[in-house]
Amino acid sequence: MNHLLDDIIFDNYIIAGISAGPDSMCLLHLLKQKTDKIVVCHINHNVRKQSKKEEEYLRNYCEKNNIIFESMKIEKYEENNFENEARKKRYNFYEKTLKKYNSHMLFLAHHGDDLIETVLMKIIRGSNIEGYSGIKKKSNVKDYQIIRPLLPYTKKDIIEYNKKNNIKYFTDSSNKDIHYTRNRYRKKILPLLKEEDKNVHLKFLKYSNILDEYDKYIKSLIKKNINNIYKNNIIYLDELNKLDDFLRRNTMYYIMNNIYDNKSNTISDKLIDNILNIINNSKPNQTLNIPKNKILVKEYNKLYIKENIEDKKKYKLKFEDSIKIDSYIFTKTDKEKLDNNSICRLNSKNIKLPLYFRNRKDGDYILLKGSSNKKKIKEIFIEKKLPIKERNNYPLLVDSNDNILWIPNIKKSNFCIKKGENNQNYDIIIKCEERKDYYE
Repeated sequence: MNHLLDDIIFDNYIIAGISAGPDSMCLLHLLKQKTDKIVVCHINHNVRKQSKKEEEYLRNYCEKNNIIFESMKIEKYEENNFENEARKKRYNFYEKTLKKYNSHMLFLAHHGDDLIETVLMKIIRGSNIEGYSGIKKKSNVKDYQIIRPLLPYTKKDIIEYNKKNNIKYFTDSSNKDIHYTRNRYRKKILPLLKEEDKNVHLKFLKYSNILDEYDKYIKSLIKKNINNIYKNNIIYLDELNKLDDFLRRNTMYYIMNNIYDNKSNTISDKLIDNILNIINNSKPNQTLNIPKNKILVKEYNKLYIKENIEDKKKYKLKFEDSIKIDSYIFTKTDKEKLDNNSICRLNSKNIKLPLYFRNRKDGDYILLKGSSNKKKIKEIFIEKKLPIKERNNYPLLVDSNDNILWIPNIKKSNFCIKKGENNQNYDIIIKCEERKDYYE
């Protein structure tokens, strides 16, 4: 095993995730032979009585060997999925420690048996090519690299190495608890595979490496088109749909992994299926709840992600001379040459003052200019292809009788007067402009 780290340059502090179990103590022994710039990163998961003893041993071990020791105790768990929550807390601590020591290398003690378990779990759960490849020997995450040098070896190999080198370690009793998914694979399926071939882990490693090569090639194809498909948090469906089904699916995996910071455990095969179903559906407007309290929104030929927060509450704002509402500013003016839908001219004798701006209510309608028919505001918004996120909060000008006088930039009512229309008089002119300070 001593050759495992020969291709790595140790020119700065490295972080090692060490639990005091046989795998991580083996890794620590190998690292000690290559560098004295080691920071041991230990997480006390606080679910076993033995955890305190393991932490104390490891602290003393590091002190005797002049190794920096950093530890964290998880006080409580709040999620239903213990394994997933423990993993998140673990990696958050790793990343804090990497930043503290300005390190860019995290060493973990995953081995060949772990690889087999991970691949099988991914196949059962559903994933993409990157996920099916399981654990990589080297993987780039954010601004650091995760290195797993023990992947070519099994648990049995590691135990034998520890015995040969008199390496003390602790055995985690929770690894026998088949309540945990990984342990069920470890106890029930892995032994059957090893009966077929004692070196089956090497076959899985080869499988993993081949899929990793395919994944890199697919990503190179995706990157050629991604700037046209995905920009400013918007997925342009016309561009996405130019791809064949295979590349479309993998492009969506790529985008979703980007949105979720490459934490592949968040993105399931079922989630991608649901997104593709929305894309293929003929309905122009749809939403889908997705992980981390987010919503995926389809609006005609666009797809975007937003936080799952409720729309603004109903508002009714009195208008006098000027008012700002979201990205718009409404101003009274004395003269205006334009006569398009950004301008509203009114005769105060035909309406009841004061005027208000409010957002839409169910059943709202307008008497359109030049027509005696009522038109629902909701229908106008749909015909105008106004994004769903804007419809409920879009400002409408009303009088004190709650007559809708004007849908700014969209439609005018019969109350609005065109410039020079049948010598009709008007004494109120309101102009709608986009706020220049709104996007700053």
